[in-house]
Amino acid sequence: MKIITYNVNGLRAAASKGLSEWLAQENVDVVCFQETKLQPDQYPTEMMQAAGFDNYYLFSAEKKGYSGVAILTKRQPDHVEYGMGLEEYDREGRFIRADYGDLSIVSVYHPSGTSGDERQSFKMGWLEKFQDYVVELRKSRPNLILCGDYNICHEAIDIHDPVRNATNSGFLPEEREWMTRFLNAGFVDSFRFLHPDKQEYTWWSYRFNSRAKNKGWRIDYCMVTEGVRPLLKDARILNDAVHSDHCPMLLEIAD
Repeated sequence: MKIITYNVNGLRAAASKGLSEWLAQENVDVVCFQETKLQPDQYPTEMMQAAGFDNYYLFSAEKKGYSGVAILTKRQPDHVEYGMGLEEYDREGRFIRADYGDLSIVSVYHPSGTSGDERQSFKMGWLEKFQDYVVELRKSRPNLILCGDYNICHEAIDIHDPVRNATNSGFLPEEREWMTRFLNAGFVDSFRFLHPDKQEYTWWSYRFNSRAKNKGWRIDYCMVTEGVRPLLKDARILNDAVHSDHCPMLLEIAD
């Protein structure tokens, strides 16, 4: 099974840049989108069907043009769960889960804290609630793949300038400490597990010609539970895809 996670920074905008043609060439089974920025009636159905995805599930934010997650899949899931049952977060459309037998795939979009202290506080509260939720979920759904934009670089290898970014949201000590605790709670960063020394990024600022200079951050992950770890075959960052300020990550597991 091949899974892609991709913050598209607006699904319709990404679709206008050749996203569906690119997806058709990649020939993956499941796509987890974040930051779709659309309501269900704005979904580019024909384009995504042309890429081979007749089954799609959207969880949109109440606020138009904001946030939103989606799962596109060639194989119909047994069950789809929308949100975490926490209204404060669910109204922003940040979590959707699809179950396939004993395997569950999540598309999750963690908040950014870059707009100020209030959103940074919201982000830190979300991180704790998210961890509590998935730890509890793991009891009934032990084989979890948690794909998405986590808006956090964990270690210095994950960011182009760890010294000057040490006081910026996304690389703050308390965010990095949360991710350490999250991993220690029994979750696996699939890319880092398979590539312990590889320095690659998944997001670049639109400013300062950052992508051309490869001054990026690795903030998009496919986290897996210990039950999935033996199934890991490949984890790659597809940095040639240019439909967004992010690039996709591909996870391949034994089916």
